[in-house]
Amino acid sequence: MVAVNKVLVTASLAFMAVATYQWGNSDSPDSRGVQLIDTAVAAETPAEYSPVKARARDFYTPNSEDLAPDEMRLIACGTGMPTARPKQAASCWLLELGNGDKLLFDLGTGSAERIAAMQIPYNYLDKVFLSHLHTDHFGDLDALFIGGALAGRQKPLRVWGPSGATPERGTKYAVEHLRKALTWDIDGRAGLTDPRGYHIEANEFDYKAVNGIVYQENGVTIRSIPAIHSLDGPVSFIVEWNGFKFVFGGDTYPNKWFAKYAQDADLAIHECFIAVPDMIEKFKFTPQSALAVGTQIHTAPAAFGKMMSIIKPRMAVAYHFFKDFDTTGAIYDGIRSTYDGPLSLSEDYMVWNITKDDIRVRMAVIDEDVWPPPATEKPQAPDASLRIPYSDMISGGKYDMSDVIQPTYDEINKEYGLNEKQE
Repeated sequence: MVAVNKVLVTASLAFMAVATYQWGNSDSPDSRGVQLIDTAVAAETPAEYSPVKARARDFYTPNSEDLAPDEMRLIACGTGMPTARPKQAASCWLLELGNGDKLLFDLGTGSAERIAAMQIPYNYLDKVFLSHLHTDHFGDLDALFIGGALAGRQKPLRVWGPSGATPERGTKYAVEHLRKALTWDIDGRAGLTDPRGYHIEANEFDYKAVNGIVYQENGVTIRSIPAIHSLDGPVSFIVEWNGFKFVFGGDTYPNKWFAKYAQDADLAIHECFIAVPDMIEKFKFTPQSALAVGTQIHTAPAAFGKMMSIIKPRMAVAYHFFKDFDTTGAIYDGIRSTYDGPLSLSEDYMVWNITKDDIRVRMAVIDEDVWPPPATEKPQAPDASLRIPYSDMISGGKYDMSDVIQPTYDEINKEYGLNEKQE
């Protein structure tokens, strides 16, 4: 039997713990079917503890661990609801493969800062797969596009996403018009920064395709299946690489395509909305709206559990809820009424390392003062002739600061062998 190591991190009285555990039977009526063990401690005897050597970690720190050639790592960069909050950004998932590929699934509002915290060179973060065009699933696309170019992405940002029932509801239309909305931003950087990252490509595919290939590079195949959510257009993604199968459901009502094509996934992510009573209490929805949104437009906890019982993944991952002390219990109980397999109730910065023998689940510990990592290629000097000049009216408003700025020019010119002059 495949081992599954996990970390529970929730902010409730019932779940107030950070523990490594394996699924098993427990005599405790409050254990909710979880046997708590400390695998890090169990692997060491007291005699092996050292006052100067590091002990095994039960958390993940970005840029600190190698990824094996036969390993996947998934990082939750957004797990919450349409209204992003400091604790949880909207939907975003970073899948890292042992062949070096890094794939982003959704870029919901607030997720760009979580991506930055992973300290990954932005040249490696050039592939984005959008499940649909709600802002909580692509609202930070502009931030990754522009911010990534500033921080060292020296190639176009490539985006894959579904068509719509009409052209203006498709990914190509959304990306092209996002680019138009950013005209002032991009024009204002011309001639000032490395220009290579300020390009974005939309790769649109048919949302109605069933298990159709949308991406195939470097031994990685990504397929799409239709999803059922709000309007025609949303999709789910299935990633196949090196004998692994990863499924990202996006937002969807449980459907026959997911039940068929997500079977036996190593890790399957599917949305799981908060319980209807909490939608009424917390979001102040009317009962009618709470029922419609919580059970028909989105997936209710018991329905999530039923779907996982059908597809039987090595690990089921529930997302799209606010993970609070007074809402998590109802979600967990609803899922467990229909599913008793391996389960992660996700939150931002949760990390899954997936091998053939094990799925290890931890929380990431991040640096809030992180700076962009080094670029993977030498930066290209900007062409100053491409700058768009100020109008005479705006240029005439400059106050003369040449005397206090000139020492900086002198210092930089000397250090780097340049002959730059003030405007």
